[in-house]
Amino acid sequence: MRGTALLAMSVVLAALAAGCSQRNYKVDADEQAYEIIDSQWDPSFGYKANYRVGDVPASPNDLTIDRYAPVPGVLTLPRAVAIATANNREYQSQKELLFTTALNQRLVRHGYETQLFGGGGLLYSNDGTDEALQAEANVGFNRLLASGALISTRVGIQWVDVLLGQGDHGFASVFGASVSQPLLRGSDRMAVLEPLTQAKRNTLYQIRSFNRFRKTFVVSVITQYYEVLEQRELAANTEEYYTSLTALRDRVEKLVGAARLESEELDRIEQERLRARDRWVLAQKEHERFLDAFKITLGVPPTSEFELDRGVFEALLKGGIPQPDFVVSEAIETGLSRRLDLVNQADMVLDAQRGVHVAADGLRTGLNVAGTVDINSHGQGAVTAGPSVDLPLDRVPEQVAYRNALTVLNQRQRDYDQMADTIRLEIRDAYRKLTETAERYVILDKGLKLARERIGKNYLLMEYGRVSSRRVLDGLQHLHDAQNEMADALTDYVIATLNFYRDTDVMQVRPDGMWEVGSLSMPVARMTSATQAPAPSGR
Repeated sequence: MRGTALLAMSVVLAALAAGCSQRNYKVDADEQAYEIIDSQWDPSFGYKANYRVGDVPASPNDLTIDRYAPVPGVLTLPRAVAIATANNREYQSQKELLFTTALNQRLVRHGYETQLFGGGGLLYSNDGTDEALQAEANVGFNRLLASGALISTRVGIQWVDVLLGQGDHGFASVFGASVSQPLLRGSDRMAVLEPLTQAKRNTLYQIRSFNRFRKTFVVSVITQYYEVLEQRELAANTEEYYTSLTALRDRVEKLVGAARLESEELDRIEQERLRARDRWVLAQKEHERFLDAFKITLGVPPTSEFELDRGVFEALLKGGIPQPDFVVSEAIETGLSRRLDLVNQADMVLDAQRGVHVAADGLRTGLNVAGTVDINSHGQGAVTAGPSVDLPLDRVPEQVAYRNALTVLNQRQRDYDQMADTIRLEIRDAYRKLTETAERYVILDKGLKLARERIGKNYLLMEYGRVSSRRVLDGLQHLHDAQNEMADALTDYVIATLNFYRDTDVMQVRPDGMWEVGSLSMPVARMTSATQAPAPSGR
C-alpha cells in the first residue's frame, strides 16, 4: 500500500515536471504574438511583409539577405532598399518593438483566461519520537470574468504514512471553490476589460506606427542614395572642370608661345587649375564619406566595396522631370484621411474617454458578494457566503485619478488638433518645396545650356585673338557652377517628391522594399522608372 501510494504520487509530480520541460515556450510565444499581429493588421495599413523579428521563421514575402554577403560592384537603387530593409538596425528595432507590444497583449490577455495551477511535494519528519512521511498534490484554476467576478477552485489529495510512533495516517482529499462578484464598483464591463482593451489598442497603434515608419524609412534610404550620387556627380564635375582647365592651359601655352596672348594669362589659368585639383581631391573624399555613412544605413560593413548606380542620376538628367500638377487643398485632405499617425492620435482621444469612464467607476461604492465552499473526503464541508461594503468615505486617490483622467482627455484632444495642424503644415511645406525645386530645375537647366554655348563661342573668339583667356576661364567656372547647381536641384526635386508622397501618405512600401503610389483622389505626377522600380507581377 505504501509503495503504491508513493509510486502514484511520484508519477503525478514527475508528469507535472515533464510537462513543464517539454513545452517549447519560445515557439508558442512567437506563434501567439504573430497571430495577434496578423489579426489586427488591416490591408489598408500596407503590405504584410518584412515585419517578423530575425529569430522566427520569415513570412513568404519577407526579404532575407545576409549582412555579410558580398554586395555587387554596382548597387542598384532597388537592391539598396532591399538590403536596408533586411539589415538596417533601426528597422530591426522597430520590428522588435512591434513584436514585444504583441507579447505584452498576450500577457494581459492571460489575466482574463483560465489560469491553471498545480503542484505537490514530499515531506519527511522525525522529532525523535514520531517519524512520518507525507505526500500531497493539488490542482486548480483561477478565472476573472468580464463581469468582474473572480472564480477559484482547488482539488488536493494528501497521503500520510506514520513510520514510527502515533498519529493519523492514510489518504485525504479536499475540494475548495470560491467566487467573488462586485455589484457596484468593479462590476462595469468596460472598466474590467480596460487593461485588455488598451493592450489591444497599443498593438494596433504599433502596427500603424510600424507601417508609417516603413514609409519614412524607404524615403530616408532613397534620399541618402541620391545624396551619395550627388556627391559623386559633384566629384565628376570637378574632375571634368580640372580636365577642361588642363586643356585650356595647354592651348593658351601655345598661344603665348606664338605671342598671341600674355604669359600672365597662363599663370592665372595654372593657379585656377591647382585650385580645381584641390577641390577634386576634397570632392572625392566627401563622396567616400557619404558612401561609408550609407553603408551603415544599409547595415553592411563599412569595408564593403561597391559603387552606386550613376545611371539613375543620368537618366533623370537626360529625361527631365515632370511638373507637379497637384491641388494643395486636395493633397491636405488626402493626408488627413490617410496618415496613420493621425489615426493613432484620434484613437488616443477615445482611449482617454474610456480612461475617464474607468476612473469614474472607481468613485462608486464597493459592494461585493463572496462565497466559499470546502468539502473533504470524509464528507465534511463548510460553506460561507455574504456581502461586503466599502463606503465612499475616503475617495481622495480615486478623486485625483478621475481629475487626472479628465485632464488627460483634454490633452489628447489638443494633441490631435496639434498633429492635424502639423500635418497640414508639412503638406503645404512639402508642396511648396516640390514646386520650388521643379521651377528651380527648369531655370538651372536653361542656365546650363547657356553656359555650354558661351564656352564654345569664347573658345572660338580666343583662337582669333578677339578675347582673352580670362573670358574662357570665367566661362568654365560658370559651367562648373551650373553643373553642380543642376545636380543639387535634381537631388532636391527627387527628395521633395518623395517627401510629398510620404507626408500625404499615398506612398505604399512593397514587399521588395521599394515604393509605389496607392490609389488617390488627386492626380499624381509620377517619377521616371529610374527612380520608381516596376511593380512585381501579380500586384
